[in-house]
Amino acid sequence: MATRSGGAQERDGADGVVRIGARRPPWRLAVGSVLRDWRTDQGLRLSDVAERARVSVQYLSEVERGRKEPSSEVLGAVTQALGGSLTDLALGVARHLAATDGRRRTVASGPARIAQVRELRALTTPATVSRVEARDTVQRDVLLLAA
Repeated sequence: MATRSGGAQERDGADGVVRIGARRPPWRLAVGSVLRDWRTDQGLRLSDVAERARVSVQYLSEVERGRKEPSSEVLGAVTQALGGSLTDLALGVARHLAATDGRRRTVASGPARIAQVRELRALTTPATVSRVEARDTVQRDVLLLAA
């Protein structure tokens, strides 16, 4: 067993070399897929979006193919160039991952939904959450906004 640069290990298998730890993370692939879908749905070329986001066409192509892990600044610029936000991207990636691994979360309602909202509120800072009111007798939709 040999160690390659970057810490990934290789070992000899019956049919050749098997690389361990060389797979791309699903998040990166999902981000690229969502961005590509948004771009093609709008009929835009890579060069259109790259110019608006002020990144190179080659780099954007690599992001869409899951070969590069872009910074939050680049993701913000690209999503803005596509008319979206980082929140939209995160939701799109979550949907993509849920669809590809076959697990879909069901949306809770009533008391279960209130418990989910309280749990989410505990994980956020007061500045990012608006007041959520819920009554036992009235079911309301809840929208959480983060800055």
